[in-house]
Amino acid sequence: MAKKHAPSPANDHALHSHQPGAFRPAPTDPRGNGDELHQDAGDQVEDAAACLTDNFGHRISDNQNSLRAGERGPTLLEDFVLREKIFHFDHERIPERIVHARGSGAHGVFECTKAIPGLTKASILQKEGATCPVFVRFSTVAGGAGSVDTPRDVRGFAVKLYTESGNWDLVGNNIPVFFIQDAMKFPDLVHSVKMEADRGYPQAASAHDTFWDFIGLMPEAMHMIMWAMSDRTIPRSLRMMEGFGVHTFRFVNEKGEGKFVKFHWKPVLGIQSTTWDEAVKIAGADPDFHRRDLFEAIDAGDFPAWDLGVQVFDEAFAKKQPFDVLDATKLIPEEDVPVEIVGRMTLNRNVDNFFAETEQVAFLPSNIIPGIDFSNDPLLQGRLFSYLDTQKSRLGTTNFHQIPINAPKCPFHNFQRDGMMQTLVPTGRANYEPNSLAEAGENGGPRASAETGFRTFEANDERNDPAQKLRTRAELFADHFSQARMFYLSQTENEQAHIASALVFELSKVTLDHVRARVVGQLRNIDEDLAKRVAAGLAIDLPTKEKAARTPVELKPSDALSIQKNADDMMEGRKVAILFAEGSDKAAINALKSQVEDAGGSVFLVAPKVGGIKVKGGTLKADGQLAGSPSVLFDAVASILTDEQARALSAQGAAVQWFMDAYGHCKTIAHDAATQILLDKAGVERDGGVVAIEAFVDVGTRRHWAREAAVRDLA
Repeated sequence: MAKKHAPSPANDHALHSHQPGAFRPAPTDPRGNGDELHQDAGDQVEDAAACLTDNFGHRISDNQNSLRAGERGPTLLEDFVLREKIFHFDHERIPERIVHARGSGAHGVFECTKAIPGLTKASILQKEGATCPVFVRFSTVAGGAGSVDTPRDVRGFAVKLYTESGNWDLVGNNIPVFFIQDAMKFPDLVHSVKMEADRGYPQAASAHDTFWDFIGLMPEAMHMIMWAMSDRTIPRSLRMMEGFGVHTFRFVNEKGEGKFVKFHWKPVLGIQSTTWDEAVKIAGADPDFHRRDLFEAIDAGDFPAWDLGVQVFDEAFAKKQPFDVLDATKLIPEEDVPVEIVGRMTLNRNVDNFFAETEQVAFLPSNIIPGIDFSNDPLLQGRLFSYLDTQKSRLGTTNFHQIPINAPKCPFHNFQRDGMMQTLVPTGRANYEPNSLAEAGENGGPRASAETGFRTFEANDERNDPAQKLRTRAELFADHFSQARMFYLSQTENEQAHIASALVFELSKVTLDHVRARVVGQLRNIDEDLAKRVAAGLAIDLPTKEKAARTPVELKPSDALSIQKNADDMMEGRKVAILFAEGSDKAAINALKSQVEDAGGSVFLVAPKVGGIKVKGGTLKADGQLAGSPSVLFDAVASILTDEQARALSAQGAAVQWFMDAYGHCKTIAHDAATQILLDKAGVERDGGVVAIEAFVDVGTRRHWAREAAVRDLA
């Protein structure tokens, strides 16, 4: 494929400013900064960039040996080179993010493709063609920095736009709604989904007691659970997932007029996911699958891009909705308010240093520019405080109150945990609330006291003020199931089966019977058939339906919420594996490779051995060895073999599994006549996705979901 080129802002070099201690440009470079001081007339000039220095610019004569008092004497404290080197090494690591710890980042550019000055005075949206640099960090939520790329998890989608009016940070996810309505519950949510407090596992997984205990007690989370259990949380690539601002923001124009707005990032390559079985196997085959995919695509010049879309609506529309637009657990169907595309973001440069850029980047939802403002979304309001605070915490400690001079003299009990210099030793696994662990005979921890707890003072003249300070939620926030049901009913039958199967898998890991029963009881408020399927999959009786705080309303299904209903057959951005061996027809392989590449895809050659292999027509080098290149890494597979090699491979487990997995994951399999013996051994039956080589490009890389019921049990 020809390399793609995105616009580059004129001041892009500013993003490469040279830091102290880094190799600096040569003296002749107009950005040089002082090397001319070393160029006295008559002196032999050394290349300053080649000289090793300490952090203060002192050149080092020996980086191999410490300074000693005699050849075998003690090391001297005056050795400032040694002390600085060890000191810096001892402090190289900073605390990882509490959530979104595992991230992948890239640089790029945003271009306004449709000016909207009538809606907003945001500088970057005033003129078509206006550009600014961006930095994007994609991330998983639950796992630590050392976890894998492909767990079932929400993906962070954080964009920093370096506009002329200042930085605009649009910090969102790949799902348009969230688990909770109020930031008060965010620590509880994260505590529950993270590793259980007393045992330190599971890592990067939500299939365990404490998470589902919390979910079962928080019905507002059920809409998000539908998304989390869907294929949205097992994406094929970071390049192929949507991004959302989640919250309702405001646009403000030059006249001071304001409207509500929701932000969307639409991937140019379209949305695509893996299957759960693929995600699990990819985690073993390539823990860095998404990170590598993003890096290699940009490195190859296949720059991923997203269109920025907005849903804009006024107060009158908001009041007519059967939900509150300030509720982060709700979305506005695109059928009601179409998404208007106003710009395109293209990622065109990988980071130079992971720690310096991807790890240290700090996103703040409070970073906005004139023309964009906040709404009273209670979850957003909490984030406006939290992000600034969490950046500070990565440099210090949150447990300063345990220092004796700061410590209270009375007992204190809460669910705040861990942090640097934790000197207390909490016991048990209750570090979130609400929890029902006491029902299992465990310590559930302290509870709020309405009688003796602190209450904010209410001045007499504020008692009847509708804007008085309250710890409450608006009535419409109590509808937790209407949109969850809409999402479920918007899916294809196959996607609904995926959701049901995901729930069965997750809840099968839960050891507390009452937690499983409560969650299934909540599912009955979404769809009776879904609840029955999950109960049957768990081999439990259908539990009593949990009481809904507000009766759900029936909403029209939205096709925009389904991946499969919006799937297309594009080859662009997809990777196809071609299996060959000694004696395979090189001309046939090259012909298929050209067809795939002409259609925008890429080809990865797989063989039993790497290196030059003798084939009909010469030699051919494989990109990967069969056992190390399982079919789960590719979007479709093809095979061009001789009868002799096909028979030999049919005795190899890796080859049989290669086709078995591709078939089981509903992928297109293109093959020649010789490969039939392998397909028979793998249990592959001909269908619309198992085709002759000549038909491959016409069939493409789409999934053949009609096959799934024949290859695995779904709930």
